[in-house]
Amino acid sequence: MKVLLIKDVKDLGKKGEIKEVKDGYGQNFLIGKGFALLATNEVMRKYESDQRKKAAAEAEEIANLKAIEKKLGELKLTVKRKLGANGSLFGAVTKEEIAHELKEQHKIEIDKKTVELEHAIKTTGNFDVSIKLGHGIHATLALIILGE
Repeated sequence: MKVLLIKDVKDLGKKGEIKEVKDGYGQNFLIGKGFALLATNEVMRKYESDQRKKAAAEAEEIANLKAIEKKLGELKLTVKRKLGANGSLFGAVTKEEIAHELKEQHKIEIDKKTVELEHAIKTTGNFDVSIKLGHGIHATLALIILGE
C-alpha cells in the first residue's frame, strides 16, 4: 500500500514523502492516527497543488522583504529625544521606539522583535541598526539621534 505522509513519522520518513508500507500498518496506524493519507491520484494532485501555492506565496513574501530591505537601506530615520544636564539622553532609545518612528515617519511597519541593537543607545549621533526581516534577509537602517 502506498501512503503520502502528512506528518513526520520516526523510522519511516518525513512529511510529503510517499512510502510503500504493509496494508495493516498503513491502514490501522498511519491513516488511522492521521499521519498519512492513501496515495491516490486525487490526493497526490491536491498535495502537489498545495505545494506549488506555498512556494508561490513564499516567493512573493521574499520579494516583498527584499523591497523593504532596499527601502530601509536607502532611508535615514531621525529620532529626537530630550537631553539631560550632562548632555546624554534621558533613558535609552528602545527597539519599540525605533519600530514606532519607522512607522510614523516612513509608513514601514516592522515588529520590534526584529530590531537588533548591539548595545543600548544612550547618546546622540549616527548609528547603524540591524533589522532581521525573515528568510535570511537582513537590512541595515541608518539611525540619527538628535537632542532637544
